[in-house]
Amino acid sequence: MAASEGRLYVGLEISTQQVKLIAVNDHLKIVCEENVKFDADLPEFKTTGGVNIHDDGLTVTAPPLLWLKAVDLLLERLKSSGFEFSKVVAISGAGQQHGSVYWKRGSREVLQSLDPEKCYASQLGSCFSVKDSPIWMDASTDEECKQVETNIGGPFKLCEITGCRAYHRITGNQITKIFKRKRDDYNNTERISLVSSFGASLFIGDYAPIDESDGSGMNLLDLKSRCWSKECIDAFSIVDLETKLGPVVPSATCIGTISNYLVQRFGFSTECKVIAFTGDNPASLAGVRCRNGDVIISLGTSDTVLLWLHEPKASIEGLCLVNPLQTKDYMGMLCFKNGSLARERVRNDSASGSWDEFEKHLESTPPGNSGNIGIYFFVPEITPNAVGIFRFDKQDKKVDAFDAAVEVRAIVEGQLMAKRIHSENLGYKLGDKGRILATGGASSNKALLKVLSNIFNHPVYVQTVANSACLGSAYRAKHGYFGGEISFQEVVDNAPVDLECRANPDPAAVVVYNELCNRYRHLEQQIANNNE
Repeated sequence: MAASEGRLYVGLEISTQQVKLIAVNDHLKIVCEENVKFDADLPEFKTTGGVNIHDDGLTVTAPPLLWLKAVDLLLERLKSSGFEFSKVVAISGAGQQHGSVYWKRGSREVLQSLDPEKCYASQLGSCFSVKDSPIWMDASTDEECKQVETNIGGPFKLCEITGCRAYHRITGNQITKIFKRKRDDYNNTERISLVSSFGASLFIGDYAPIDESDGSGMNLLDLKSRCWSKECIDAFSIVDLETKLGPVVPSATCIGTISNYLVQRFGFSTECKVIAFTGDNPASLAGVRCRNGDVIISLGTSDTVLLWLHEPKASIEGLCLVNPLQTKDYMGMLCFKNGSLARERVRNDSASGSWDEFEKHLESTPPGNSGNIGIYFFVPEITPNAVGIFRFDKQDKKVDAFDAAVEVRAIVEGQLMAKRIHSENLGYKLGDKGRILATGGASSNKALLKVLSNIFNHPVYVQTVANSACLGSAYRAKHGYFGGEISFQEVVDNAPVDLECRANPDPAAVVVYNELCNRYRHLEQQIANNNE
């Protein structure tokens, strides 16, 4: 795999709040970054955080026209800055997961014959049968979720086939809602894309296939066969769905070369390869250069855990997806709604609103919190399905309150033990060679990272480069460029070192947490049972 100073690999991400692009050279050094923020740069769409929340408070959408205009603006900014499009040999990308785009009849012909003198928005803006695309934040499909789980034989059966139960945001349920409530729009739809394959379609000038990893988050793909599941399609009771979805391909597939439109308008090389786009979470797996045994934990507004798995394990919590980096493997994904906002609430109540005081409280208390356990679901949690604040002493008896330092350690230990327990439920096995890759705001808290390291019995690393999904797309572009001749790990072996080890496990504390995790598992299960 000889390096060439002239070659560039591009990653593009259509996220919830912006479109981002990162270009790397053969040594995987970032040479260009650009972004367009939806709210600030395209205020005419009146989005908040990149989305439109409807009057019912449940329906959340974003118009594809917004994404078109953002891509137009991004490419024009690159052109104005002197970016050398001709050096790009491969491009891949990511899209916010679960969102769907509905191309109306006749749109393929438009895609294939774009005028290089005009922008995307002016030519494709009227090509959508559904003007406002449902996205991952939407919670308006309760009826559709119940329907498919009943028709298939229960949530566990759906998990066995597709890797997850019928969550509101999952694409199959969103398509069902449109089929039932906007039948004319559905009938006028020629192709249904995910946000990821929508993005890829712009670059090949044709309908792009859905990749296996993003496609496995739709309740429609059979995880084992990697094909659309007839049983699930029948359970959704949607006419002509498989035809509208089109083919599904492995994530590292070269789906074509760059369109003539982009060659003529911006000067891309006619030989530039387009590698299948995937979801933002699978792309993040690539961006942190995840390897077998690693756990990625994002400590943000909501907390997210990504896992490398060898086998799918049916579980009614979390999602199991096809691994975008190793086609025979899988990845698990867990979301916890009570993330940083819950930690901030305890900080405000028990640490005078100060993160420094919060950290001092954490350092002043022993691992295991003298046997005290706290479980904090300030808002309804999804992992597990429960709500409420629960405190237990070392004999597992409920108590009304902890003192300030115990409260701080209780929320940190409780949240992090939950991540270990639910990761194990999804099939993750603690091993000797694993790492924790921590991202998000709370990854700067050294005392918290020490607890995390002790609970998982793994060293904790923090990545110093942001935008992991976009960067991962650039890495995936290089991987796909070489056509699967080498592994993804070999591709990223020479990437600049951007991981710093921030914590290592203490053997004595590991023993304490192994015992405490068993107790936490039992107590959380009791709470979940009582909330049913």
